[in-house]
Amino acid sequence: MLVEALGLRVRVFRVSGLKSRDMRTVDVARRAGYSVQQVRNLERDGVLPSATRTATGYRIYGEIHLQSALAYRALAAGAGPIEAKKIVRAVHRLPASQVLALLDAAHARLDAERTELRHAEEAARAISSEPLEDVRASDSMGVSELASALGVRPSTLRHWDAEDLVVPDRDPARGTRRYTPDQVRDARIVHQLRRAGYRIAPLRALIPELRRARRLADVASALATRDVGIAARSRALLDGAAALSAVLSLATSAPRDPTDAKPG
Repeated sequence: MLVEALGLRVRVFRVSGLKSRDMRTVDVARRAGYSVQQVRNLERDGVLPSATRTATGYRIYGEIHLQSALAYRALAAGAGPIEAKKIVRAVHRLPASQVLALLDAAHARLDAERTELRHAEEAARAISSEPLEDVRASDSMGVSELASALGVRPSTLRHWDAEDLVVPDRDPARGTRRYTPDQVRDARIVHQLRRAGYRIAPLRALIPELRRARRLADVASALATRDVGIAARSRALLDGAAALSAVLSLATSAPRDPTDAKPG
């Protein structure tokens, strides 16, 4: 059975009816889409269980090695190589319940990213009435002027300053706040988002992204690209889970290496 993950063709073998067969390093490399050295590295890192050796020192791999390499490839596309190594390595060292917990955590992190993206999309809609492209040099303002323009109290602007949401310049002689046109723009955005119900903490993370976008179209384009990336990683995690299931089935019937009692 072939599945697609971020352009990678990943073969997931059905476990039922599989017969153990010996494979060389090059055989695993070809079937998993890796180089010979990459296969050796995966074994070194514990992603593949230790291979048996011939009398002359050549490695002999089996089905569980191939499935482990395939599972790692798919999971790396969805959760990243570090997390993928941790998950597949755990199959050979830990109870199945702990392996599944690691996989659940990877899904949860992706779900959190998706939630953040939805919040950012809501934020973009909330600031759709702000003419971000229309910022003029004459828009520079003091605290009282900007507070009056926005319809907020001066103390609100000072609070945004303390929270690193909108940080104005300071007059070097008198120390008074002075908002440049870009800072006025940021204040207008923050005002809209606060009216839409955004709390301070999420805003603190979101504002730098909106600040980098000079037009609303840039914001929408960046969010759409991020959405596509999350969807691709989600699909890759789904494919990785299928491959991981094959490894778990094979691992339960294979003797564990006593030196692998704890994850490295």
